[in-house]
Amino acid sequence: MKVKKMKDKRTSTIIMHNVLIGVLAVIWLVPIVWLVCTSFSEYTGINTSTFFPQKWSIANYVKLFHPDTVAQFPQWFLNTFIVACVNCVISTLFVLMVAYATSIMRFPMRKPLMNIAVILNLFPGMLSMIAVYFVLKTFSLTNSYAGLIMVYSASSGLGYLIAKGFFDTVPRALCEAARIDGCSEARIFLQMVIPMSRPIVVYTVISSFLAPWMDFVFAKMILNAGVSSKYTVAIGLYKMLDKSLINEYFTQFCAGGVLVSIPISILFMIMQKFYVEGITGGAVKG
Repeated sequence: MKVKKMKDKRTSTIIMHNVLIGVLAVIWLVPIVWLVCTSFSEYTGINTSTFFPQKWSIANYVKLFHPDTVAQFPQWFLNTFIVACVNCVISTLFVLMVAYATSIMRFPMRKPLMNIAVILNLFPGMLSMIAVYFVLKTFSLTNSYAGLIMVYSASSGLGYLIAKGFFDTVPRALCEAARIDGCSEARIFLQMVIPMSRPIVVYTVISSFLAPWMDFVFAKMILNAGVSSKYTVAIGLYKMLDKSLINEYFTQFCAGGVLVSIPISILFMIMQKFYVEGITGGAVKG
Protein backbone atom coordinates (compact mmCIF):
# COMPACT_ATOMS: atom_id res chain seq x y z
CA MET A 1 0.00 0.00 0.00
CA LYS A 2 2.82 2.37 0.91
CA VAL A 3 4.67 1.60 -2.32
CA LYS A 4 1.49 2.24 -4.31
CA LYS A 5 0.99 5.63 -2.64
CA MET A 6 4.58 6.58 -3.47
CA LYS A 7 4.07 5.57 -7.10
CA ASP A 8 0.81 7.56 -7.29
CA LYS A 9 2.52 10.59 -5.77
CA ARG A 10 5.40 10.31 -8.21
CA THR A 11 2.98 9.98 -11.14
CA SER A 12 0.98 13.01 -10.06
CA THR A 13 4.21 15.00 -9.66
CA ILE A 14 5.31 14.07 -13.18
CA ILE A 15 1.88 15.01 -14.55
CA MET A 16 1.99 18.38 -12.78
CA HIS A 17 5.50 19.06 -14.14
CA ASN A 18 4.40 18.16 -17.68
CA VAL A 19 1.31 20.36 -17.42
CA LEU A 20 3.43 23.27 -16.19
CA ILE A 21 5.92 22.77 -19.03
CA GLY A 22 3.04 22.60 -21.51
CA VAL A 23 1.53 25.85 -20.23
CA LEU A 24 4.91 27.63 -20.37
CA ALA A 25 5.49 26.28 -23.88
CA VAL A 26 2.15 27.69 -25.03
CA ILE A 27 2.92 31.07 -23.44
CA TRP A 28 6.27 31.16 -25.27
CA LEU A 29 5.00 29.83 -28.60
CA VAL A 30 1.81 31.91 -29.03
CA PRO A 31 3.66 35.22 -29.79
CA ILE A 32 6.00 33.40 -32.19
CA VAL A 33 3.13 31.71 -34.03
CA TRP A 34 1.28 35.03 -34.22
CA LEU A 35 4.39 36.75 -35.62
CA VAL A 36 4.82 34.08 -38.30
CA CYS A 37 1.13 34.11 -39.23
CA THR A 38 1.01 37.91 -39.38
CA SER A 39 4.03 37.94 -41.69
CA PHE A 40 1.92 36.03 -44.23
CA SER A 41 -1.00 38.42 -43.95
CA GLU A 42 -2.18 40.37 -46.98
CA TYR A 43 -3.07 43.29 -44.68
CA THR A 44 -0.15 45.70 -44.18
CA GLY A 45 -1.01 47.17 -40.75
CA ILE A 46 -1.68 45.75 -37.30
CA ASN A 47 -4.67 43.40 -37.22
CA THR A 48 -5.82 42.58 -33.69
CA SER A 49 -9.33 41.43 -34.60
CA THR A 50 -8.25 37.89 -35.55
CA PHE A 51 -5.32 35.70 -34.56
CA PHE A 52 -4.89 34.21 -38.03
CA PRO A 53 -4.97 36.48 -41.09
CA GLN A 54 -8.15 36.49 -43.17
CA LYS A 55 -6.14 36.53 -46.39
CA TRP A 56 -2.74 34.87 -46.76
CA SER A 57 0.08 36.20 -48.93
CA ILE A 58 3.86 36.09 -49.34
CA ALA A 59 3.91 39.69 -50.56
CA ASN A 60 5.62 40.93 -47.39
CA TYR A 61 8.62 38.66 -47.97
CA VAL A 62 8.78 39.72 -51.61
CA LYS A 63 8.69 43.41 -50.62
CA LEU A 64 11.56 42.93 -48.18
CA PHE A 65 13.84 41.95 -51.07
CA HIS A 66 12.71 44.88 -53.19
CA PRO A 67 14.17 47.80 -51.18
CA ASP A 68 12.56 51.24 -51.08
CA THR A 69 13.49 54.45 -49.27
CA VAL A 70 12.34 53.02 -45.92
CA ALA A 71 12.92 49.26 -46.01
CA GLN A 72 16.34 48.15 -47.20
CA PHE A 73 16.35 44.73 -45.59
CA PRO A 74 19.02 43.02 -47.76
CA GLN A 75 21.51 45.80 -46.95
CA TRP A 76 20.60 45.72 -43.25
CA PHE A 77 21.02 41.97 -43.18
CA LEU A 78 24.43 42.20 -44.87
CA ASN A 79 25.60 44.97 -42.51
CA THR A 80 24.57 42.98 -39.45
CA PHE A 81 26.11 39.78 -40.79
CA ILE A 82 29.48 41.46 -41.43
CA VAL A 83 29.55 43.10 -37.99
CA ALA A 84 28.49 39.84 -36.32
CA CYS A 85 31.13 37.75 -38.12
CA VAL A 86 34.00 40.16 -37.41
CA ASN A 87 32.94 40.52 -33.79
CA CYS A 88 32.59 36.75 -33.53
CA VAL A 89 36.24 36.22 -34.50
CA ILE A 90 37.64 38.99 -32.29
CA SER A 91 35.48 38.26 -29.24
CA THR A 92 36.08 34.51 -29.43
CA LEU A 93 39.83 35.07 -29.46
CA PHE A 94 39.64 37.49 -26.53
CA VAL A 95 37.43 35.21 -24.42
CA LEU A 96 39.47 32.07 -25.04
CA MET A 97 42.82 33.77 -24.45
CA VAL A 98 41.68 35.38 -21.18
CA ALA A 99 40.12 32.08 -20.06
CA TYR A 100 43.35 30.20 -20.87
CA ALA A 101 45.50 32.75 -19.07
CA THR A 102 43.36 32.67 -15.90
CA SER A 103 42.94 28.90 -15.89
CA ILE A 104 46.23 27.39 -17.06
CA MET A 105 48.82 30.07 -16.44
CA ARG A 106 49.99 31.43 -13.09
CA PHE A 107 51.13 35.04 -12.81
CA PRO A 108 51.13 37.87 -10.21
CA MET A 109 47.77 39.58 -9.51
CA ARG A 110 45.89 36.73 -11.19
CA LYS A 111 43.15 36.38 -8.57
CA PRO A 112 42.66 40.13 -8.00
CA LEU A 113 42.26 40.63 -11.74
CA MET A 114 39.71 37.82 -11.88
CA ASN A 115 37.77 39.37 -9.01
CA ILE A 116 37.81 42.78 -10.71
CA ALA A 117 36.44 41.19 -13.90
CA VAL A 118 33.62 39.55 -11.95
CA ILE A 119 32.76 42.85 -10.22
CA LEU A 120 32.72 44.71 -13.54
CA ASN A 121 30.32 42.12 -14.96
CA LEU A 122 27.86 42.98 -12.20
CA PHE A 123 27.26 46.41 -13.77
CA PRO A 124 25.09 46.65 -16.90
CA GLY A 125 26.97 47.69 -20.01
CA MET A 126 24.33 50.35 -20.64
CA LEU A 127 25.86 52.45 -17.81
CA SER A 128 28.88 53.13 -20.00
CA MET A 129 26.89 54.27 -23.05
CA ILE A 130 27.49 58.02 -22.71
CA ALA A 131 31.21 57.64 -21.97
CA VAL A 132 31.65 55.16 -24.82
CA TYR A 133 29.84 57.44 -27.24
CA PHE A 134 32.03 60.47 -26.46
CA VAL A 135 35.21 58.40 -26.67
CA LEU A 136 34.17 57.12 -30.10
CA LYS A 137 33.18 60.63 -31.17
CA THR A 138 36.61 61.95 -30.14
CA PHE A 139 38.26 59.46 -32.49
CA SER A 140 35.64 59.94 -35.25
CA LEU A 141 34.40 56.38 -34.90
CA THR A 142 30.69 57.13 -34.58
CA ASN A 143 28.53 56.11 -37.55
CA SER A 144 31.10 53.49 -38.46
CA TYR A 145 31.10 49.72 -38.22
CA ALA A 146 34.65 49.83 -36.84
CA GLY A 147 33.41 51.72 -33.78
CA LEU A 148 30.47 49.34 -33.40
CA ILE A 149 32.75 46.29 -33.56
CA MET A 150 35.11 47.86 -31.01
CA VAL A 151 32.23 48.37 -28.58
CA TYR A 152 31.05 44.78 -28.94
CA SER A 153 34.47 43.18 -28.67
CA ALA A 154 36.22 45.51 -26.21
CA SER A 155 34.81 44.00 -23.03
CA SER A 156 34.18 40.51 -24.38
CA GLY A 157 37.18 39.13 -22.48
CA LEU A 158 35.34 39.80 -19.22
CA GLY A 159 32.96 36.97 -20.11
CA TYR A 160 35.69 34.41 -19.62
CA LEU A 161 34.21 32.55 -16.62
CA ILE A 162 32.38 29.75 -18.46
CA ALA A 163 35.34 29.12 -20.77
CA LYS A 164 37.68 29.16 -17.76
CA GLY A 165 35.51 26.56 -16.03
CA PHE A 166 35.89 24.33 -19.09
CA PHE A 167 39.65 24.89 -19.34
CA ASP A 168 39.94 23.95 -15.65
CA THR A 169 38.97 20.40 -16.67
CA VAL A 170 41.93 20.10 -19.07
CA PRO A 171 44.60 17.86 -17.46
CA ARG A 172 47.43 20.04 -16.16
CA ALA A 173 49.90 17.21 -16.65
CA LEU A 174 49.60 17.54 -20.43
CA CYS A 175 50.41 21.25 -20.33
CA GLU A 176 53.33 20.72 -17.95
CA ALA A 177 54.71 17.94 -20.14
CA ALA A 178 54.48 20.21 -23.19
CA ARG A 179 56.35 22.98 -21.36
CA ILE A 180 59.10 20.55 -20.38
CA ASP A 181 59.39 19.54 -24.05
CA GLY A 182 59.94 23.20 -24.94
CA CYS A 183 56.49 24.20 -26.24
CA SER A 184 55.56 27.85 -25.96
CA GLU A 185 52.32 28.96 -24.32
CA ALA A 186 50.91 29.89 -27.73
CA ARG A 187 51.60 26.42 -29.08
CA ILE A 188 50.09 24.72 -26.01
CA PHE A 189 47.01 26.94 -26.35
CA LEU A 190 46.50 26.45 -30.09
CA GLN A 191 47.62 22.85 -30.59
CA MET A 192 46.64 21.21 -27.31
CA VAL A 193 44.02 23.08 -25.32
CA ILE A 194 41.82 24.36 -28.16
CA PRO A 195 41.43 20.96 -29.92
CA MET A 196 40.42 19.43 -26.56
CA SER A 197 37.90 22.22 -25.91
CA ARG A 198 35.72 22.16 -29.01
CA PRO A 199 32.38 22.42 -27.10
CA ILE A 200 33.37 25.62 -25.29
CA VAL A 201 34.80 27.07 -28.50
CA VAL A 202 31.45 26.47 -30.23
CA TYR A 203 29.58 27.98 -27.28
CA THR A 204 31.81 31.07 -27.35
CA VAL A 205 31.44 31.46 -31.13
CA ILE A 206 27.64 31.33 -30.93
CA SER A 207 27.50 33.74 -27.99
CA SER A 208 29.85 36.18 -29.75
CA PHE A 209 27.78 36.02 -32.93
CA LEU A 210 24.47 36.57 -31.14
CA ALA A 211 25.52 39.74 -29.30
CA PRO A 212 25.65 42.09 -32.33
CA TRP A 213 22.99 40.13 -34.22
CA MET A 214 20.32 40.93 -31.63
CA ASP A 215 21.60 44.21 -30.18
CA PHE A 216 19.66 47.42 -30.67
CA VAL A 217 20.82 49.88 -28.00
CA PHE A 218 24.53 50.27 -28.86
CA ALA A 219 23.86 50.02 -32.60
CA LYS A 220 21.27 52.80 -32.38
CA MET A 221 23.60 54.96 -30.28
CA ILE A 222 26.60 54.62 -32.61
CA LEU A 223 24.89 54.52 -36.03
CA ASN A 224 22.86 57.66 -35.40
CA ALA A 225 23.31 59.56 -38.66
CA GLY A 226 19.89 58.48 -39.93
CA VAL A 227 21.29 56.89 -43.12
CA SER A 228 19.00 53.92 -43.76
CA SER A 229 21.53 51.96 -45.81
CA LYS A 230 23.95 51.87 -42.84
CA TYR A 231 21.43 50.45 -40.35
CA THR A 232 21.70 47.05 -38.80
CA VAL A 233 18.68 44.74 -38.88
CA ALA A 234 17.55 45.72 -35.37
CA ILE A 235 17.55 49.46 -36.15
CA GLY A 236 15.93 48.99 -39.55
CA LEU A 237 13.11 46.82 -38.26
CA TYR A 238 12.50 49.20 -35.36
CA LYS A 239 12.27 52.08 -37.86
CA MET A 240 9.32 50.29 -39.48
CA LEU A 241 7.38 50.70 -36.22
CA ASP A 242 7.46 54.49 -36.45
CA LYS A 243 3.98 56.04 -36.08
CA SER A 244 4.00 57.31 -39.64
CA LEU A 245 5.11 53.95 -41.09
CA ILE A 246 3.57 51.24 -38.94
CA ASN A 247 0.29 51.00 -40.86
CA GLU A 248 2.19 50.33 -44.06
CA TYR A 249 5.17 48.32 -42.84
CA PHE A 250 4.04 46.33 -39.79
CA THR A 251 3.58 43.02 -41.62
CA GLN A 252 6.94 43.57 -43.34
CA PHE A 253 8.40 44.06 -39.87
CA CYS A 254 6.97 40.64 -38.88
CA ALA A 255 8.39 39.05 -42.04
CA GLY A 256 11.80 40.59 -41.29
CA GLY A 257 11.64 39.24 -37.74
CA VAL A 258 11.01 35.74 -39.10
CA LEU A 259 13.90 35.97 -41.56
CA VAL A 260 16.29 37.27 -38.90
CA SER A 261 15.51 34.29 -36.68
CA ILE A 262 16.27 31.71 -39.39
CA PRO A 263 20.13 31.92 -39.32
CA ILE A 264 20.12 31.75 -35.51
CA SER A 265 17.75 28.77 -35.52
CA ILE A 266 19.89 26.91 -38.06
CA LEU A 267 23.05 27.72 -36.08
CA PHE A 268 21.52 26.38 -32.87
CA MET A 269 20.23 23.20 -34.52
CA ILE A 270 23.63 22.42 -36.02
CA MET A 271 25.64 23.33 -32.92
CA GLN A 272 23.15 22.31 -30.20
CA LYS A 273 25.17 19.33 -29.00
CA PHE A 274 28.38 21.32 -28.58
CA TYR A 275 26.50 24.33 -27.15
CA VAL A 276 25.00 22.25 -24.33
CA GLU A 277 28.32 20.51 -23.67
CA GLY A 278 30.04 23.89 -23.50
CA ILE A 279 27.60 25.23 -20.90
CA THR A 280 27.60 22.12 -18.74
CA GLY A 281 31.36 21.63 -19.06
CA GLY A 282 32.03 25.24 -18.14
CA ALA A 283 29.85 24.92 -15.05
CA VAL A 284 31.95 22.09 -13.59
CA LYS A 285 34.42 24.49 -12.00
CA GLY A 286 34.39 28.21 -11.38
